[in-house]
Amino acid sequence: MKLFLSIYDADCRIFQKVNQHYDKKLLHFFFSKITFLGGATFTIITCLALAFLTTNQSRITAIASALSLAISHIPVHVIKKLYPRKRPYLIVEKSKFPLKALTDHSFPSGHTTAIFSVIIPFILYMPYLSIVLLPIGICVGLSRIFLGLHYPSDVMAGGLLGTASGVLSFIIVYQLTESTLRGIL
Repeated sequence: MKLFLSIYDADCRIFQKVNQHYDKKLLHFFFSKITFLGGATFTIITCLALAFLTTNQSRITAIASALSLAISHIPVHVIKKLYPRKRPYLIVEKSKFPLKALTDHSFPSGHTTAIFSVIIPFILYMPYLSIVLLPIGICVGLSRIFLGLHYPSDVMAGGLLGTASGVLSFIIVYQLTESTLRGIL
């Protein structure tokens, strides 16, 4: 029990360190915009557009990305039901948050799960993209803390879930593609 309290205290301290900058206009502008890259609308449209508008290996990777996005949200919803953790702005004193803040449970971060589930297949296919995609994923995660909507542990759990589903989907889709090509040839 002591360990959990220590982790929670650290979670709250880190949350407060990030969230205290909420009123800084440039940071607020940046984080309030980038957070949408992890939202359902953006991630779904991006996966579908890439799946329909690209060809060959890029299309296969986009399909892996879409599969990853779909798979990743099953554990997110299950965990949110099993562990109904209140959002930090509802508990941590002096939290700053948007007027239309989310009221569902915070653990794990769905936005962070989504962005990592979408970018990981592309990073595995084209590792040089990690220079751009990983900072985007990290910024989406930070935005959720900055906006007062998630604890750091919510974001870390979301990043791990998204990464795991991205790797799994990439492996599944590429193995299915290989076996299908072997059957044709």
